[in-house]
Amino acid sequence: MAEAQQRAQVLTEDYQKLQAGTVPPPPSHLANLKLTPPPELQTIVSARQKLESQQQENKGVKREFDSLAEEANIYKLVGPVLLKQEKTEAVMAVDGRLEFIDNEIYPSLQRCEAL
Repeated sequence: MAEAQQRAQVLTEDYQKLQAGTVPPPPSHLANLKLTPPPELQTIVSARQKLESQQQENKGVKREFDSLAEEANIYKLVGPVLLKQEKTEAVMAVDGRLEFIDNEIYPSLQRCEAL
């Protein structure tokens, strides 16, 4: 019991120092410890961030399409050329991309948690 009280006292003092702006130096056994994630975790996190970015972009496009009138002109950039596209076709393409991204994000989250 005394050991638990002593540990709580040390943690309380460290917390008070943190609040005061005087952070205690790390214990000597942690001073040389490098906290770098494994490369495969970095790769998974990077891929997931890219998927989430694409998901947000596609959700923005979907919101724009929802606000357009049914007869609005939509153009798709194919190389250096803008091609006219039907609204239903464009909405289906965005919905398909969102579904694909949603299906890819979940497994990447599971791989991340497994590491």
